[in-house]
Amino acid sequence: MKLKNMKIKPLSNHILIEPAKKEVRTKGGIYLPDTTEKERPEAGKVIAVGPGRKTTIGKVIPMDVKVGDEVLFTKYGPNEIKIEDKDYLITKEEDILAIIEK
Repeated sequence: MKLKNMKIKPLSNHILIEPAKKEVRTKGGIYLPDTTEKERPEAGKVIAVGPGRKTTIGKVIPMDVKVGDEVLFTKYGPNEIKIEDKDYLITKEEDILAIIEK
């Protein structure tokens, strides 16, 4: 999906993530450009967060992550979107495995 001139506000327990850029280097020390075939990263920075999941009685359960958190997530859970030629991922909170603390 490619979007232009839009702001994304996730709903429910969805999270917008900017994937981390990884430098890929071969064993021989050669750096590979982003255009080479490689798997999606499993880490990134939270850009936007929905309000949280609603229970069956309508109570909102707040999110454990917040904007600015660096997170690890499942490899195949997030959906890819493109906003103004920049790649992002949108996922549910259940797909977040950990918050990276520095």
